[in-house]
Amino acid sequence: MIRFAAASLSVLALSSASHAQDVIESEQADFIVETVAGGLEYPWSIAFLPDGAYLVTEREGRLRVIDENGLREAPVSGLPDDLLVERQGGLLDVALAPDFATSRTIYFSYAEGTAEANNTALARAQLSSDLTTLENVEDIFHVNFEKARGFHFGGRILFNPDGTLFLTLGDGGNYQDEAQNPENHLGAVVRLNLDGSIPNDNPEIENGAPGVYSFGHRNAQGIARNPATGSVWELEHGARGGDEINILASGDNYGWPVITYGINYDGTIITEDRERDGLTQPIWYWNPSIAPSGMDFYTGDAFEHWQGDLFVSALAGSKVERLEIDGDRVISVEPLLADMGQRFRDVRTGPDGALYVLTDDFEGSVLRLVPAEAD
Repeated sequence: MIRFAAASLSVLALSSASHAQDVIESEQADFIVETVAGGLEYPWSIAFLPDGAYLVTEREGRLRVIDENGLREAPVSGLPDDLLVERQGGLLDVALAPDFATSRTIYFSYAEGTAEANNTALARAQLSSDLTTLENVEDIFHVNFEKARGFHFGGRILFNPDGTLFLTLGDGGNYQDEAQNPENHLGAVVRLNLDGSIPNDNPEIENGAPGVYSFGHRNAQGIARNPATGSVWELEHGARGGDEINILASGDNYGWPVITYGINYDGTIITEDRERDGLTQPIWYWNPSIAPSGMDFYTGDAFEHWQGDLFVSALAGSKVERLEIDGDRVISVEPLLADMGQRFRDVRTGPDGALYVLTDDFEGSVLRLVPAEAD
């Protein structure tokens, strides 16, 4: 019998009122899908608090709390006044600082500005002990290019063991050529100290903007560390047929839009080149596209045979993919949840060993995949 972390038992009970779910059979594990909470407006990211509650961002500009009583009606107050909700922009990722237990610091990314002049920003704040308020909110980074319209913000956060963090950034949609210009942050992944300053050992990129660690990305929607190798995997939402996974390397140029395996959504050609000297190849790409939106390596204890597998949520693909990994190679792929007819925004391993998935909808939900009990 699988037992979950005691800190999560109160929230796990939320699903007890849900109607019984059928067992879903998959290649390596049978599971049940439970609904933790519904009524979320385009949920984008989830973070797991030590007491068993959850923080969930809504793209529409709200930070929500799910506790033992369910989804709190009132959102957390204190978000920046210049947060922009425009198409793909809004409140994006949320992550607990490594020292959250003592500092109560969280980090969050968001779109800031106006529809005519906006960018991606990163802020940190302290979460009040009653989970109602953000205090001491401080912007620590923002993209140095003001773009128009609400496309391709990136925004995923990953903390590093060396006391730095990565923040993924999009190319702005209509500004794709800027991804090849390291003088700005569009289409880059930046590496920052936790106060937003620039690490001394960042790569020396000619004319590179402060913080740029890698560039030539389209719209990086996922970032995670491979627990087996320590490498950092970055996932980007490409053009048609151009979704890809890269392994990040200091100073590398990943080629967008000079090289790509995709074409424009209208069928026109972006480039004839799939590779070129000096430009780094993806380790995996999708053709046709699935519109990947988040990813996480499974590190829980509940699903023994999923250990180390990579899970990728997909929007247009309406599924979650399980990628079996050998070192730093993808060796097989299995689609999950494709029969639900949902767009999926994010996927995360929970501290209870369950796999959590966010549905991308005006009436979005937090779902939890738990093992089916053996007969």
